[in-house]
Amino acid sequence: MQILYNVKTDLLYFRLDDRKQKVLNKRLSEDIVLDLGEDNRIVGIEILDASKHLNLEKLLPVKYEAV
Repeated sequence: MQILYNVKTDLLYFRLDDRKQKVLNKRLSEDIVLDLGEDNRIVGIEILDASKHLNLEKLLPVKYEAV
């Protein structure tokens, strides 16, 4: 599993499956999107405006992307 955080966009992404595959995005709410892969398995979870929903310091170490 990978946890990626983009400080510029305040986007937190949990990558659960590293295999290359087609994904379908399913919006659960205004700020949460699931990436569904083969057999509708969750391969990623995207949280928009992450700092408003989570204490990001508790998720460390987080790999920060420089954009």
